[in-house]
Amino acid sequence: MDSSDREMDPEHQVPEGVDEKTLRALGALSKALETTERARGHLYGFHQLTGTADFELGDAVRLLREAGHEEQAARVERDIVGRNVIPGHWTFQIIEAYDSTYHRPFTAMEGDIVDELAGGREHLLEARLKTIRRTHGHPDHTATPPGS
Repeated sequence: MDSSDREMDPEHQVPEGVDEKTLRALGALSKALETTERARGHLYGFHQLTGTADFELGDAVRLLREAGHEEQAARVERDIVGRNVIPGHWTFQIIEAYDSTYHRPFTAMEGDIVDELAGGREHLLEARLKTIRRTHGHPDHTATPPGS
């Protein structure tokens, strides 16, 4: 068994002086940031679904007109097609506001704290879990990718 099978690569080893409480705090901070990534993905889903619905409304307007329902088509077109989803905002503006107000500052803060407390080494808690949970000696449970 070579040394890469026994421990993680240097980028994922806990630096000297990083205690267990700090390691857990950094893991919690990372997990919180990962949760914002999921939330951001949901915002993009919301954005794409709402945009798709708006284009589908265009089809509905066309079909209403073809069926002779001009008044209803005009109401949908005037009042719903292209409508703001919240006052003054289309969905892309919600994503932009989320990114600039919350996501980017959070990402920067997490990076700064990882730099300050762990020398920029990310995912230390996960790397420790990998070391604990993998089956040492198993070819599909190696500590690092081949050639590392």
